[in-house]
Amino acid sequence: MAEEKRFAVLIDIENIAPKYIELIMNEASNYGNITIKRAYGDWTRQSSSTWRGKLLDYSIIPMQQFNNTFGKNSSDSALIIDAMNILYRNNVDGFILVSSDSDFTRLAATLKEEGKVVVGMGESKTPVALRNACDYFKVLDLLYKEANKSQSAKKGQKKKSSKSKQKKEYDDEQADAQDYEAEASTDLDTIERAIISIIEANGDEDNGMYIGTLGNSLIRRYPDFDTRNYGAGKLSKFLEQFDTLQLTKDGDSTYVKLL
Repeated sequence: MAEEKRFAVLIDIENIAPKYIELIMNEASNYGNITIKRAYGDWTRQSSSTWRGKLLDYSIIPMQQFNNTFGKNSSDSALIIDAMNILYRNNVDGFILVSSDSDFTRLAATLKEEGKVVVGMGESKTPVALRNACDYFKVLDLLYKEANKSQSAKKGQKKKSSKSKQKKEYDDEQADAQDYEAEASTDLDTIERAIISIIEANGDEDNGMYIGTLGNSLIRRYPDFDTRNYGAGKLSKFLEQFDTLQLTKDGDSTYVKLL
């Protein structure tokens, strides 16, 4: 059995809302064992009070950093210094950087150069430069919206008849798909063109391309690509919307080819 990868989660609380903490930790656990969990900010400030209540629940260590200069976010430098110290101790396989601040772009690029897996998490406002500096980037507000939509749908299932529920779900999916497309950093037309070029370059003329390989290729091109950003839970469901593609099954494997 392969050894589970170890990750450090470093959170910039001055650029991330505390409502995302459960989502952050759940997403982080998908990548491996979280051995280091730290949150950076000036914990003496009143604005940090909502974050303080979250720390014990998730065993996150608060890293105090006073803002000595007005308008300057000194926790940025503290997080960067800690990340480099952790890097050179070489006791993790990757880093999960939680911030929407472009100041961490160089840090993410440096960690990747040193062979570490870098997962970024931030809101839709996160600059493209930081997103693309990571191996993977998770857009927290889109994932938060998708998670809440799923929970609301489950609660409403018992109150609606089958026909009315199906119609509403269809209408909601159409509306949400438009919302997600507008908010996601990479629009659907760009994604579709990328899919076509990937399949043309790497796919088999008869069978097309294994769907998992296609998904990995998309993430390498667009680190913030996540089907949930577009209102689809699985890659297969996301691909079904494109008229240029056809999905086929071969046993337990799914392939996608160009029409």
